Amino acid sequence: MSKPKIFVAGIGPGSPADITPAVLEAVRQSDVIIGYKYYFQFVEPYLKPGTECIDTGMKKERERAVQAFEQAEAGHTVCMISSGDAGIYGMAPLVMEMRLERGSDVEVEVRPGISAFHKAASLLGAPVGHDFCVISLSDLMTPWETIDRRIKAAAEADFVTAVYNPRSGERFWQLYRLQEIFLQYRAASTPVGYVRQAGRDGETVTLTTLGELDPEQIDMFTVILIGNSQSYIADGHFITPRGYYRENGEKAQKPGQEIMIESFRTILGEIGNKDLPLGNLWALLHAIHTTADFDMENILKVDDGAVETLYKAFAEGRIDTIITDVMMAAAGIRKGALQRLGVQVKCYLSDQRTAELAAEKGITRTQAGIRLATEEHPGALYVFGNAPTALMELCTLTRRGAAHPAGIIAAPVGFVHVKESKHMAKALRNIPKIIVDGRKGGSNLAATLVNAILCFDDADCLKPGRDV
Repeated sequence: MSKPKIFVAGIGPGSPADITPAVLEAVRQSDVIIGYKYYFQFVEPYLKPGTECIDTGMKKERERAVQAFEQAEAGHTVCMISSGDAGIYGMAPLVMEMRLERGSDVEVEVRPGISAFHKAASLLGAPVGHDFCVISLSDLMTPWETIDRRIKAAAEADFVTAVYNPRSGERFWQLYRLQEIFLQYRAASTPVGYVRQAGRDGETVTLTTLGELDPEQIDMFTVILIGNSQSYIADGHFITPRGYYRENGEKAQKPGQEIMIESFRTILGEIGNKDLPLGNLWALLHAIHTTADFDMENILKVDDGAVETLYKAFAEGRIDTIITDVMMAAAGIRKGALQRLGVQVKCYLSDQRTAELAAEKGITRTQAGIRLATEEHPGALYVFGNAPTALMELCTLTRRGAAHPAGIIAAPVGFVHVKESKHMAKALRNIPKIIVDGRKGGSNLAATLVNAILCFDDADCLKPGRDV
């Protein structure tokens, strides 16, 4: 006599075409089918004559498992069916645990099915091409505090994330909270896809972004997929690359860029104000990344629209020159970005004319360098990371109408004239500026702020370091 047996089988999301042959074979072998009556229609054509179908109703999972064991212990082969995959938020764990609880010798065999998120993923394109996780927002059996921690972990770790049980009539706020958490770690442009009634009548497929996701459009019959930092939408498909076409192609990310991206995600998770305008946020992330100084949140002053305005001027060729006060600031500006935008960087500190003018006028060499620069490039972006006297010279020349800088980055560092030079720059209210208040600054910081401007087109996807 064969040993009593329970098959725990997932029949897929709801389409007969999505039931696996292994599940159909289990159905054919069984004397008793147990499950919610709605699902019987999908397996009825495969039942052997005399097979009994037992409906336990909705939300009767434990009663369903008890009946399965009673039928199996009476000598019947039982198939317990459920939608999707019985091992993913399904009956398989309950049946396994009940077997241990009862001390039953009934054999339990799990037959996997196509899960709702698998089906949704196939309809969206290829969103789970890399590491992913699945989270349920139902707190019926899991405390919300635990779910909240898991959402944060998934978001911070850059997992592609599938969301089950996203919303119901009673649970209306949890999806808003998930979106809030993910926006702390992911760009608003991160692809999001959701599928309602996957594999069933009334199926709808929607592509959107993390920032534009409207939780009011989601219900309990919907599965959501949130992309990672590499995901994108192309030709109506949601794609998360595995890397095959990135190893040698133009889109390949160097190790340095990968590190920088991860650093930016970390910084974004730790800063206090995440609701800054994108240009201001982009400059702040660069500043903190370079200095590891979160006081930048308090002292980095970015004029409204300054980053966006200056980037557009570079991209359109209206600015073609950057002037720095010292060579160290010039050295930190990424050459790849300069080449891409057709921009030159000049520093007059080593120019012979600078030394002669400084000696003649009794001024610092950096002051003299700025005087020469404004004669030859009055409309350049002027960048200061070392010399407050040079910044003061530019401000004076601008007030006199002798210079017309397209923008100013004011980050001289030190103790003498530093604060005053920055106060002078603030008075030039019609010029786009980025200012590091107080004594802090430095050439490396000034250069990274330039880099933030030159690569602003990467800001929306939170992918810094293209030119590293």
